[in-house]
Amino acid sequence: MTFKATILASVAAIAMPLAAGAADMTLRFGHVGNPGSLFEASADAFAECANGKLGDKAEVQTFGASQLGKDRELLQKLKLGQVDFSLPSSVMSSVAPEFGVFEMPYIVKDRDHMRRIQAELGDVFQAAAQREGYRIIGYFENGFRHITNNVRPINKPEDLEGVKLRTPNGEWRVKMFQLYGANPTPMAFSEVFTALQTKVIDGQENPYAQIASAKFQEVQEYLSITGHVYTPGYVLVAENQWQKLPEDVRAELEACGAETQDFVYEHAAKLETELLEVIREAGVEVNEADNQAFIDASAPIYEEFATSVDGGAELIETIQSLASGS
Repeated sequence: MTFKATILASVAAIAMPLAAGAADMTLRFGHVGNPGSLFEASADAFAECANGKLGDKAEVQTFGASQLGKDRELLQKLKLGQVDFSLPSSVMSSVAPEFGVFEMPYIVKDRDHMRRIQAELGDVFQAAAQREGYRIIGYFENGFRHITNNVRPINKPEDLEGVKLRTPNGEWRVKMFQLYGANPTPMAFSEVFTALQTKVIDGQENPYAQIASAKFQEVQEYLSITGHVYTPGYVLVAENQWQKLPEDVRAELEACGAETQDFVYEHAAKLETELLEVIREAGVEVNEADNQAFIDASAPIYEEFATSVDGGAELIETIQSLASGS
């Protein structure tokens, strides 16, 4: 054997174990969260859990900041097999009507309440997702939403009169803010900063984690603590692609969907305290809104959901009955 052949044989011998140690498949997790967001931390924690369990069977890689697409694009790419997981939130109300119940103002009281909802009604939401070709393998969160704008502090619904407010793509959020007197404008999250900066819109509504990581505090004057909606985040897969995965891989991914929830909720609660201060320190004027005034103004949207969505009244009643933990 020549010297050159010996070297090549040695390199090949070294390379073979490395190749054998590489994951058999790559699973891509796309989401819209910016660096430092709760979505980023949540997706990364899920990937860490999954990669620890899967070993060389598969590797989960995360792609945030809408790199693989905005929410609606990710929903399409799941079914095409171009993305394996996404983390939709409000947009799910436009996928199946049952998810619109989470758009009802103040219906979810806290994270313990959300756990009870998940335990009691998880099968209902899973069936709704599967009817549209998806499967939920974990519940994370987007969080409690608050209003920022450049017009005035928002204390009561009438303060929203005429305010051009970005909302996610979902009919119930639009209806809610129309009811309050605002001028809601559905828009992809990745477009919001520029729209605020150029004054195409006056304001937006999001949890602190999304507000701070997107740096909306740099282009907003007022933050009104309304907590008007709590939006779950769903670890979503396409059913047709999911069934192609080996059974043991599916089991381990589902286990991580469940196990990561505790981290997500703890991290979200921590961010709520820390990020409010970040927003305040940026010079944003902060006020506590009159929540009861918003609750009182919300009755018509509950009535519409109850009468227009099949099973809507029962969903509302069950969720409200779980609020006390009894």
